[in-house]
Amino acid sequence: MSDILDKIVATKKIEVANCVNKVSLANQREQAEANNLDARLKPRGFIQSIERKISAGKAGVITEIKKASPSKGILRENFVPADIARSYEKHGAACLSVLTDVDYFQGCNDYLQQARAACSIPVLRKDFTIDPYQVYEARAIGADAILLIVACLELNQMKELEACAHELGLDVLVEVHNAPELEQALELKTPLLGINNRNLKTFEVTLQTTLSLLSMVPSSKTLVTESGILSRADVRLMREYQVNAFLVGEAFMRAADPGAALSELFA
Repeated sequence: MSDILDKIVATKKIEVANCVNKVSLANQREQAEANNLDARLKPRGFIQSIERKISAGKAGVITEIKKASPSKGILRENFVPADIARSYEKHGAACLSVLTDVDYFQGCNDYLQQARAACSIPVLRKDFTIDPYQVYEARAIGADAILLIVACLELNQMKELEACAHELGLDVLVEVHNAPELEQALELKTPLLGINNRNLKTFEVTLQTTLSLLSMVPSSKTLVTESGILSRADVRLMREYQVNAFLVGEAFMRAADPGAALSELFA
């Protein structure tokens, strides 16, 4: 694990322990199961939404709602998740990704709830999931999918978290950064595989990360390239290699109108 990931995971363990003391696992499970019976809150089909776009010949774009990051600081001062969500949906986003990590990304669960209530597209809870409690919490706050970062987890942990997610109707995006991580990710059932082009040790970003791992990705997987998609040329390059799903955040968060920036990038 990188230094920053070590710090984040250590913080997350403390955060989970504190959350359990405030809201029990049983209560989170009860709320998660209640949400699954509520027409407004039941899972919206995260993977299905991406695949629907791709089947129509379009890019399946997961658009991020992120106030800040450890490497770049504040990305957006005028940060209104509901407005951003509506703009993304209007301009053709397949899904949302909402940062809920408090300490390092200045996110919160309320941001996810506000964004989801303002649109009809599925929402990924973008956080560092290390404990089943967080999976129940994700569904309890209305998330449609969770992120599993291979660099943070052992394979048996990932399998447990994935099984818990699928039991609740949540989709799973599993994220890798290199070949050994990709080999582990392929042990999971989820068809949604993300390759993060950002090196979490140096924060350097290169699209070559995705391109170098392509040959290892089975056709049964839906591949999402994450980070570093900044221009139409970047999009064209990826699509030439049959990479048709994208997770983009920073480029949109710095734009006056994030949705308009989405339309411009994927025109």
